[in-house]
Amino acid sequence: MINTLFSIIFVYVFIILGYMAKSIFKEDINSKTLTIMSVYFIQPFVTVWGFSTAKLHTQDIYVPLLYLGIVFILLAPTIVLGKLIFSDPKNRAIFSIAGFVGNTGNIGIPLGIALFGESSAIYTTLINIANVFVIYIIGVYIYSRGSFNIKTSLLNIVKIPIIPASIVAIFINIYDIPLSSQIKEFFKMGAYAGIVLQLFLLGTFLQGIKIKELHPKLFVGTIGQKFIIIPVATALILSFTNLSIFIKGIILMQMLTPLAVANINLSSLYDCKPKDVTSLIFISTTLFIPILFGFTYIVNHYYLG
Repeated sequence: MINTLFSIIFVYVFIILGYMAKSIFKEDINSKTLTIMSVYFIQPFVTVWGFSTAKLHTQDIYVPLLYLGIVFILLAPTIVLGKLIFSDPKNRAIFSIAGFVGNTGNIGIPLGIALFGESSAIYTTLINIANVFVIYIIGVYIYSRGSFNIKTSLLNIVKIPIIPASIVAIFINIYDIPLSSQIKEFFKMGAYAGIVLQLFLLGTFLQGIKIKELHPKLFVGTIGQKFIIIPVATALILSFTNLSIFIKGIILMQMLTPLAVANINLSSLYDCKPKDVTSLIFISTTLFIPILFGFTYIVNHYYLG
């Protein structure tokens, strides 16, 4: 547990570097430019590399499909609720999707290994891959709708290169197309660069945020949804399945992970209050620490006990 916390802390050193860079160089550091570089040029490497880390097997596909099913079941009433609560389309968009775009990769995968052992890696990796489609199809559309009409929002999905990159990566994985060690290293370098750039980007947005200016309804609604409604509803849905308690625990853990940095990418790209989204990411990541201790207790006594 302590090792996991230290791993997460060291990873987020890059956030501090981004914060420092923005504080020192001010407007010379353009966060929008970094976002464009990340989404359109670097993130496809992260996706392709992610698919190369685990072989897809038919019997394993059920877990990410169930994850996607839970997201879709909970997303529909959330969108309806957002329309009732928020008149501002940008606040509505953030509330509707941010809670479902969790940090299933940088936090979820190492946390799964720490809590459930290395045998969890195949499931956390596949869920993270499923989350890519949630982010760059549903997430792109909903964040776009905060600023654009339906047609433009749909076109924005097509413009994102991560989805076609994922399809190619799945094809390579399923058909066991051999890749040379040089090519694998090439994708690994790009993926690591993408992960670092994501964390650095979060740091640049954190510089200058004012959490007290965050809309109270947006704060309570998004954080309450992330850490109360989604995990409780997920546990209820999982109770009706025949999955082992081991896999149920992994899915629940991935649903609990704090808001992902990818939220910043999309909110910045489509002018959907990136500063507010950054505040929500910061708050959810901070609150996740005590929640993690509580979840660890539950895992040790009920899932692994």
